[in-house]
Amino acid sequence: MRRTTARPGTLPAGPDLAEAAPAAVAEPEEAVSGGPASPAGGGTLRTEFPFELPRGYVDETGTVHKHGVMRLATARDELVPLRDVRVQENPAYLSVVLLGRVITRLGTLPMVHDGVVENMFASDLAFLQDFYRQVNAEGHTRAGVTCPHCEQPFEVELGGSRLGES
Repeated sequence: MRRTTARPGTLPAGPDLAEAAPAAVAEPEEAVSGGPASPAGGGTLRTEFPFELPRGYVDETGTVHKHGVMRLATARDELVPLRDVRVQENPAYLSVVLLGRVITRLGTLPMVHDGVVENMFASDLAFLQDFYRQVNAEGHTRAGVTCPHCEQPFEVELGGSRLGES
């Protein structure tokens, strides 16, 4: 493994990068129903997105946690899980490990990790997988087209890749 020393004024590279550079927080919202919104007029980059789980995660004390926050994924977030033995043995586990890395808050839980994600209801996991795709593919999987018959403009969805395969 290669190690380098950070130059003055630069951020350190490595797993602690997220702690070194706090993400910009989005405006508070009750729940996101239509997916993530783009910043208007090229404002600050929105890197965190609130969500509400359809059913909610039930912790060991029986408390239901529905409201959470997901941050944008980095290249590291998508690469590190590929080295995980569980993912190598079962590629379907990729989404569990990946979501455990990008969900920054869920209810009053002190920490969210892949163990929390793997104990969620299937409907909540499916919701989070779709939300991850919306948040991280925004502006990349939709294309503006024009109807050849009526000449009305509309957008089409070009994506459809599996979670973690962007």
